[in-house]
Amino acid sequence: MSELTLFLIRIAYLAILWIFVLSVVSVIRSDMFGARVPDAGRAPARQRSKGPSKSKPAKPRRGAPTHVLVVEGRNAGERAELADAPILIGRGSDAAIRLDDDYVSTRHARIAASASEPGQWFVEDLGSTNGTYIGSVRLSQPTTLTLGTQVRIGKTILELRK
Repeated sequence: MSELTLFLIRIAYLAILWIFVLSVVSVIRSDMFGARVPDAGRAPARQRSKGPSKSKPAKPRRGAPTHVLVVEGRNAGERAELADAPILIGRGSDAAIRLDDDYVSTRHARIAASASEPGQWFVEDLGSTNGTYIGSVRLSQPTTLTLGTQVRIGKTILELRK
């Protein structure tokens, strides 16, 4: 082989090596600090009133889900009320449902109310490494949840319950 060919092979090898290293760093960063959520996708901050609120909190409709329950996994029995939505799920200390599972990211997924349809809930994967599943289907966009739908995150299964 000519010297030019060997030089080009070395440069290509170094480029591929750097691409691999940068992708590993990106995955580690997103697992440790969570995925970035664009401003358009964030829920607006709740307005704080200085005086006591005079309006009554809305009662959930009859037959509507009231909480999320961990049904399988290390944290079985743990629950979070939907009144506190959006519900963050992950290993981080800020998660409403904190999962002790090696396959769960720090900020793995969230469950929130649909803005367009009252009483509807959806689950959204937050760019986790191992994904969020409904059945055997990996979520790639926010997906509507109904009562009893099983959401799998790592080795843990969650359900909406009343």
